[in-house]
Amino acid sequence: MHGETHGEAPDHAHSHDGAHGASLESALAMAEAYCRERGEKLTPIRRKVLELLLASGRATKAYSLLDEMRQIHPGSAPPTVYRALDFLLSAGLIHRIESINAFAVCHDLTQCQHGILVVCQQCGNVTELNEPKLRQALVAQIEAAGYRLAGDGIELKGLCAQCQAGQASQSAPPGAAATPATAAQS
Repeated sequence: MHGETHGEAPDHAHSHDGAHGASLESALAMAEAYCRERGEKLTPIRRKVLELLLASGRATKAYSLLDEMRQIHPGSAPPTVYRALDFLLSAGLIHRIESINAFAVCHDLTQCQHGILVVCQQCGNVTELNEPKLRQALVAQIEAAGYRLAGDGIELKGLCAQCQAGQASQSAPPGAAATPATAAQS
């Protein structure tokens, strides 16, 4: 439902690349059913905010969502978007990415397990690693060091494969192709 991760990634990593067409509608229908099962309602505004997050495929700031909402509903105000985000967070449908003050859709709209989030500091792509044993080991190490996590989120900052490739191509001299043959000659 969220597309593929950048580069080669194991099956337990879930990218937050945008959902399009039928997969977007399928994700929204799944979220609506999940909310109904919990006795909650995915109102039209909440649904639209979730749809915008799904379509973006990236961590998105609240004011960017507000700008998009204003194109659809010109009277939209910040509290409207923030209330929708608060609901989506409490329902476990999205994550707040603290390090960049943005929001991203949970990799599994019906079973948010609070994986480890890897955030690209350049493009905002978010990949959620659903590795319970790794998470447990990390939390155990944090607690052994005398700390207690302030929340469920664990974020790692990095540069995704696509941005790394972009940087590599920008730093290569003009006309020089980075191939093993040219590297061996130098």
